[in-house]
Amino acid sequence: MGSTFRNLAAAGALILGMAGAAFAGPQYLDASGYAASGYDVVAYFDKEQAPVGGQQPAPTPGKASITAEYNGAKFAFATAENRDRFLADPAAFAPQYDGHCAFGVAKGGKVPGDPQLWRIVDGKLYLNLQKSVAEMWEADIAGNLTASEANWPGIEAKEASARPVPELPAGTAPVTN
Repeated sequence: MGSTFRNLAAAGALILGMAGAAFAGPQYLDASGYAASGYDVVAYFDKEQAPVGGQQPAPTPGKASITAEYNGAKFAFATAENRDRFLADPAAFAPQYDGHCAFGVAKGGKVPGDPQLWRIVDGKLYLNLQKSVAEMWEADIAGNLTASEANWPGIEAKEASARPVPELPAGTAPVTN
């Protein structure tokens, strides 16, 4: 019963998040001012993923001194090599749905994606809003991707939520050294 309540609460929060919108640009940006909250999007592709439903490895913070621009946003990288890999094919590494929550897009809205809640599926990086939302998305990845791919063209140009990622500690990325 507790799990059902948490899932319903998360879905309610997701819907409320869709209602309060403010334009953040093509790529979701939080208060850090960086895409993916300042985490290195290339580094995800070098990590070993946990099985579906398992805890993913922590994302790698980017460095404020190693950046690249793409899709109207600044991305930070842990190494110059990762930045160069990104610049060679940014679309291959940038989070899907402009960094918005994959489950939110499947449900027809744009809410923030948490870089701690990631999964690579078919060579593409997806983020979700919070742990309970990621669990719902992972319960039917194929079905949710079908829905999100159908929904995205109709919502891509819409304004993004200005709300912060709920479970992301502020100031963890990018790093300044």
